[in-house]
Amino acid sequence: MNRILVGSAVASIIAVTSAYAADMAVKYKAPVAVATVYGWTGGYVGLNAGYSWGRAETTILPLSIAATNMRHDVNGGVFGVQAGYNWQLDPKWVLGVEADVQVTGQRGDRSGPLASLLIPGCLGDCTFQATVSGNTNSSLPWFATFRGRAGVLVDPTWLIYGTGGLAVGEVKFGQQLTLSVQQIRPTVLTAVTVTTPAVFDTQSRVGWTLGAGTEKKFGQNWSAKLEYLYVDLGTKSYFNSTQDVKFRDHIVRAGINYAFSPMAVVAKY
Repeated sequence: MNRILVGSAVASIIAVTSAYAADMAVKYKAPVAVATVYGWTGGYVGLNAGYSWGRAETTILPLSIAATNMRHDVNGGVFGVQAGYNWQLDPKWVLGVEADVQVTGQRGDRSGPLASLLIPGCLGDCTFQATVSGNTNSSLPWFATFRGRAGVLVDPTWLIYGTGGLAVGEVKFGQQLTLSVQQIRPTVLTAVTVTTPAVFDTQSRVGWTLGAGTEKKFGQNWSAKLEYLYVDLGTKSYFNSTQDVKFRDHIVRAGINYAFSPMAVVAKY
């Protein structure tokens, strides 16, 4: 009889324990995985380097003989610094402002004839040919941009953005011209030539810029970026309005940024 009672008690305890365990299994939920991701809000500074393809389109009036148009390919490397501030509006959108200053090795040269003109003389009995040739060059020693940025996060560490704003820069133009005058009718005579000294003129320019880029975080404070900018510095006169120089630029550059105390964002998975 005692054995029967003990067996029944043990069976009851096992049944109650199993039911409680089953109930706990139904009610128990696994803990949510939490990852800390460093957001984009905050200030930053960085360095960049790249290459630029510039175009200086010049209308030149050499020695008041005739106007001619020419183009310099003003290409070269660029190196600079940037600083900015970002605001992460939500898990997907980032707004920001950025300023940068660049020094460049951009320079373009051209040599050869610029203009030629036939001049009647001797009461119509003879003709002279006046030719202007020379060496001209354009360069962009430095430029800077002040831009807004707006982008979308592909994931918490990868930003794709558009950018645009104000551009300023220094465009330098130089020339050395040679005027040659020769009688070609009724007989050909030896040409008389005059060469001007080499002269340079530098103008500060204000224009605009527009571009796009991508930036990827690879640590709490560090990120790398790749960016394209189009810069238009407009048209300005040189040498007392005898030359008009229009300048445009295409820039591709890579950079690295250091963010100051980026705000942590908690992401749940």
